[in-house]
Amino acid sequence: MKKNKAVIYWLLTGCILIFIMIVVGGITRLTHSGLSISNYKLISGTIPPMNDLEWNEAFDLYKQYPEYQKLNNSFTLQEFKDIYFWEWIHRVIGRFIGVVFIIPFIYFLIRKQLSKSTIKKAVILLVLGGFQGFLGWYMVKSGLVDRPDVSHYRLAAHLTTAFLTFAYTFWVALDLMFPNKKEVDKKLRNFIRIGLAVLILQIIYGAFVAGLDAGWIHNHWPLMNEGKLIHETVYIEQNPTYLNFLEGKSGVQFVHRTLAYIVVILILAIWYKAKRMTLTSFQTKGINGLLIMVGVQFLLGVLTLVYAVPVWLGVLHQVGAFILLSTMIFTLHRFSK
Repeated sequence: MKKNKAVIYWLLTGCILIFIMIVVGGITRLTHSGLSISNYKLISGTIPPMNDLEWNEAFDLYKQYPEYQKLNNSFTLQEFKDIYFWEWIHRVIGRFIGVVFIIPFIYFLIRKQLSKSTIKKAVILLVLGGFQGFLGWYMVKSGLVDRPDVSHYRLAAHLTTAFLTFAYTFWVALDLMFPNKKEVDKKLRNFIRIGLAVLILQIIYGAFVAGLDAGWIHNHWPLMNEGKLIHETVYIEQNPTYLNFLEGKSGVQFVHRTLAYIVVILILAIWYKAKRMTLTSFQTKGINGLLIMVGVQFLLGVLTLVYAVPVWLGVLHQVGAFILLSTMIFTLHRFSK
C-alpha cells in the first residue's frame, strides 16, 4: 500500500469529487435548474456571465426554449441567475473532475507508478468519465425540444453512470489498498452480488422517480393512499400496461417502494448469514455498515416521501443511496477473492 499511496489518494480524491458532483446534481434537479444553460461550451462555458450584457444574453437564450415558454415565462433575471448557478457549478465540477483525473494519470504514467492492470482500469475510468459527460448533455438536449423537462430515461442513465463510475473508482482504490485477499464463502459473495444488483436497480428507479416528479404524489406511508391498499393506487396510465411501471408516476413510485423493501430484506439476510461465520475486522465492519445504512436510507426515503420531497431531504436521500452503495462495494470487495 505504501508504494501506491499517491495513486490511492488520487483515486479517493476522485471518489470525493464524484460524491460532490452527485450532491450538486441532486440539488440541480430538485431546484429545476438543469435546463438553465441551453448550450454547451467546454472551455468558454467554464466562465459564467460577468456583466449585465452577458447575463441578458444568457437569459435571452433561455427564453428560446420550452422551459421558459411553458413554465417560467414570469421569471425575472434574478430568478434566472438562481437556477443558472446550480447548473453552472454542476458543469464546472464535472470539468474539474476531468482535470483531476487526466493530469495525475499522465504524471503517474511518466513516472511509471502504475501497473499494467491499474493502467487498464484507469483507461476504463477515463472512458466512463467521458461517457458521463456525454450523457449529461444528451440528457439536457431532451428538455430543449418540445417538453420543458428532461427524459427520465436519460436522467437515469446519467445518474446511474455517475454512481457506477464512483463504484469502479472506489473498487480500483480498494484493490491497491488491500492487495491480499483471503478465501471467502462463495455463496455469501454471490448473495452480496445479488444485493448490489438490486441496489443498482433501486438507484435507477430512484432516478425514474426524480425524472417524473413522482415523489410529489402518494405522499403517505406505508400505504400509497390513506385507507387504500397499495395495489389499488397503481393507476394504469400507459398502454401497453407494463409502461405504467416505466413511465407512469404511480407505477414507478410503486416499484421504487417495493424495491426498497427487497433491498432491506436482502441486506438483513446477508447480515444474518454473515454473523454465523468467522469474519475479518473489515468484513465485520462492512456487514454492520450495510445494516446501519440500509436502515438510515429506508427512513430517509419514508421521510422524503411523506414530506413531499423538500430539497434538503431529497438531497439527503440521494446521499444515503451513495453511502449505501459505497458500503456495499466495500463489503463485496472484502468478500471477493
